Amino acid sequence: MRKPLVAALFALVIAGAGVAPAVAAPEPAPATATTAGKAAPATTDAAVSAATAAAPAVQAVNFAGTVALSNCSGSVIRFPNSESDDPALVLSNGHCLETGFPEPGEVIVDQASSRTFGLLNASGTRVATLRASKVAYSTMTDTDVTIYQLTSTYAQISSSYGISALTVQDTHPTAGTAITVVSGYWKRTYACNIDGFVYRLKEGDWTWKDSVRYTSACQTIGGTSGSPVVDNSTGKVVAVNNTGNEDGQRCTENNPCEVDENGTVTVRAGINYAQETYQIVPCFGLDNKLDLSRSGCTLPQP
Repeated sequence: MRKPLVAALFALVIAGAGVAPAVAAPEPAPATATTAGKAAPATTDAAVSAATAAAPAVQAVNFAGTVALSNCSGSVIRFPNSESDDPALVLSNGHCLETGFPEPGEVIVDQASSRTFGLLNASGTRVATLRASKVAYSTMTDTDVTIYQLTSTYAQISSSYGISALTVQDTHPTAGTAITVVSGYWKRTYACNIDGFVYRLKEGDWTWKDSVRYTSACQTIGGTSGSPVVDNSTGKVVAVNNTGNEDGQRCTENNPCEVDENGTVTVRAGINYAQETYQIVPCFGLDNKLDLSRSGCTLPQP
């Protein structure tokens, strides 16, 4: 997992790099084949117009709705059926939880919390401090998420600061999608594509299912944990950034490995990962209340 910020800064100081990112591990060979040497087919004006009309409009991805935690990043999120008077939610990683990493198999629900979050506007300026009322859900089993319930509603945040929550997409993301990882802590974005999906991603004692693998352009660093992964064409959250293989080691902390259906292990030094978020949507019902028994909810239960 991406180290909490304190550990990341310590590593940078030891390296003599100040607050600049550490040198990335060597990039692996491309994970997917490319096509070359083929001439493009001839196209008519009508065909070009039709293709242009069918292409999704690219949304401008900015910092509005993201938050800075004490050691991680996060975002104010809503679900497709959330209402303006619902208590707002903040999404980050399970390993960003203020009480420490949840153990393998541990699921935390409705735990009191008064954690604060720095709310950012589009340009990355901190405009407010939001406060949690509780940890609605947190785990590092199968996925790596913490969801905080806030003391503010979406309407209160919008009317006071002019900022809307990011909507979580309720369908599985697609390979090849252009994405942006938006770090509220560093006030920095990372643009790349979804390279593919990992059957099992193993790191130390933890295992995550159906993880998102980025193309090599997203060289995320410590402190970006919990950043929303935004689909550039829709502006919706499709995953939450959580880890990367830093040193080329096999299945150790900060060096996750990929395990396929047959048990074959692959190590991709310098490649980074996220956890999907669509499966969270069915687990929250009326008034943004967590209900792990709802139809379609597959999150681990306590």
